[in-house]
Amino acid sequence: NHFVEGLLYSLDEAVIMTGVMTDKAEPSKLNSIGNYYKPWFFKHVENYLKTNREGLEYIPLRPYYHRHTRSIFWELQDIIPFGNNPVFRYLFGWMVPPKISLLKLTQGETLRKLYEQHHVVQDMLVPMKCLSQAVHTFHSDIHVYPIWLCPFILPSQPGLVHPKGDEAELYVDIGAYGEPRVKHFEARSCMRQLEKFVRSVHGFQMLYADCYMSREEFWEMFDGSLYHRLRERLGCQDAFPEVYDKICKAARH
Repeated sequence: NHFVEGLLYSLDEAVIMTGVMTDKAEPSKLNSIGNYYKPWFFKHVENYLKTNREGLEYIPLRPYYHRHTRSIFWELQDIIPFGNNPVFRYLFGWMVPPKISLLKLTQGETLRKLYEQHHVVQDMLVPMKCLSQAVHTFHSDIHVYPIWLCPFILPSQPGLVHPKGDEAELYVDIGAYGEPRVKHFEARSCMRQLEKFVRSVHGFQMLYADCYMSREEFWEMFDGSLYHRLRERLGCQDAFPEVYDKICKAARH
């Protein structure tokens, strides 16, 4: 397979998709999912789950790469709850998605803090052998669905991110985007608990997301040996902040 993806809709319900590149397609099974009037991809996939069936589709390559773009994965359902309604799609689907930069530009400080406390955007990379444990941890700590599952091979090479052993290992990217459904969710404590689990299984946090780790915890997760050696060799200590100072909330506040 050239592509493998999973969408987890609950703790025990998921759709697994595999894909291969092809130059030929059956016209009756061609699905141009990039058209503005088409259903959101994750909702389209969920129909296979609801009807308990398998299916084969041919999707043009560019729309496939952008399969989650129109709905910003599933974030747009919280911004425009009726956005997947057929009437809205046909009349106004060409207007979405709104640019994230525009949403942030028009976001006041109060709304930003509210968003931070009641919203999760995280990608955690964990070994495939720990997937079941990780899914249960995500369920108990934040309870956000759907969850995106994207497996990949992590090569054994020097740098910040590499497997624990000397060989490449199968990892999976677990993406959680949306409003947590756990009672009494508190962003800092819940995310620190999730980060602790990821460190315990030798996983990694994608650094675009909010990070609540201390400096010691951060370098426990990431291998900084080569990074710090290069910073010292190139005289970067007094010229540029290190990566932790750029991305961790503990360093910025």
